[in-house]
Amino acid sequence: MFNYLKQVSLSRGGWFLLLISCLAFEAAGLYFQHVMKLEPCVMCIYERVAILGIALAALIGLIAPHFLLIRLSALIIGLFSAVQGLLLAVRHTDYQLNPNPWDQCPLMVDFPATLPLNKWFPQVFEAYGSCSELQWSFLGFAMPQWLIVVFAAYVLVLGGVLLSQLKPTRRRQRTLFK
Repeated sequence: MFNYLKQVSLSRGGWFLLLISCLAFEAAGLYFQHVMKLEPCVMCIYERVAILGIALAALIGLIAPHFLLIRLSALIIGLFSAVQGLLLAVRHTDYQLNPNPWDQCPLMVDFPATLPLNKWFPQVFEAYGSCSELQWSFLGFAMPQWLIVVFAAYVLVLGGVLLSQLKPTRRRQRTLFK
């Protein structure tokens, strides 16, 4: 399995597939917000940023997957973003399943002054919903619960690919004088 994962990480196809999946999730989030008129909360916005972090990692890996340093950088950025997204989704689920007046999400997003995404792109990164409000569910699970599944899958795949980098690449045998 690790041989296969390493071979996938050495090709642009795997990185492209990762990028497409992230863009699909971002498009779904924007669809929920702008077409279905669901109000995104602060945790929703942070989860979107985590998906964008994985997409950034996919772009980095797509540049030059045969260079170990670039591939490792992409995997570390992607795995970090996936773990952060998983932690955010778990916390968001806790806000929805156990609403407490003393434990609530912030009212406004808090991006660094050097990267004020909510000021640059308010239609995408501005939060105006409540984290504890359940606005949408599918098969009995709310959106943050589905995001736990999504981010856990990203963690497993990116973690497996990162571990596969420790496996040495097999060199092909010369068959000319065999």
